[in-house]
Amino acid sequence: MKGAVIDLGTNTFNLIVFNKFKENHEVLAKLKYPVNLGMGGINENIISPEAIDRATKALTEFVQKCREHNVEKIKAFGTSAMRGAKNGVTLVKEIKKNLGIDIIIIDGQEEASLIYEGVKSVHNFTANSCIMDIGGGSTEFIFVEDGKVVSKESFDIGVSRIIQKFDLNDPLSQSDIEMIIDFLESNSNDNFKSRKSLHLIGASGSFETYSHLIEKKEIDSKKSSLLPFETFLNQLEYLIHSSLKDRNQNEAIPDYREKMIHVAALKTKWVIEKVGITQCFTSPASLKEGVILREFKE
Repeated sequence: MKGAVIDLGTNTFNLIVFNKFKENHEVLAKLKYPVNLGMGGINENIISPEAIDRATKALTEFVQKCREHNVEKIKAFGTSAMRGAKNGVTLVKEIKKNLGIDIIIIDGQEEASLIYEGVKSVHNFTANSCIMDIGGGSTEFIFVEDGKVVSKESFDIGVSRIIQKFDLNDPLSQSDIEMIIDFLESNSNDNFKSRKSLHLIGASGSFETYSHLIEKKEIDSKKSSLLPFETFLNQLEYLIHSSLKDRNQNEAIPDYREKMIHVAALKTKWVIEKVGITQCFTSPASLKEGVILREFKE
């Protein structure tokens, strides 16, 4: 079966087109579109007209790509920005009317479950682990102990929310850093108080950028990749204290991540220190791959 999954994230929309056979799939095409759906309204629970225009343009291109590959089934999922927006359902109806795509808006728990399914397909858990998926609107945390999920949480602490909530200096000042950490602490409900993990598995997104900065190459698409830990920590420090100009000039950082990757790095460092991480992996699989495994069974 030829299928497609669309992940309508708060920052980026992602499309994966694939040929599914038995328990495996062959990737036929991938597209990524920096829609910034949450920009201009996420903290007011609204999707702006400009963001709707960008979303429509991206989905139109996605539909065309699916037609080129004769896709038989499309599964589309809306996450934080869409589930929190007052006009999210209206947008879903307009997309269905104009493009024929049925978008399912999922809650944070379901999002975390799908992320886990994706990561599990490429990562072998050998120690107590924390899976982290840094989004624009929310961030998901899945704790795995002795090979079993013991906690799945989704918090509205996404990088787009933070960027729009605070008037941050460039580069970040010490007071900015403290303010962001206070925000993370107060909005994560003591989730990390009793959690200790040795391994952090970052689900695609910002973690792919970390890998590019360190390894200077694309990550393996079939399995998780171990990052050299001290180098990784140094890279996080560089990003946290970098200016926008620094990030603009760094070819390893995609254009659509330049404005937010320093906040993502600060959040990553915060988690590492909170739960006692000693090793970090990048997972090439996340929500999209979880959807393939769950929704495209033969």
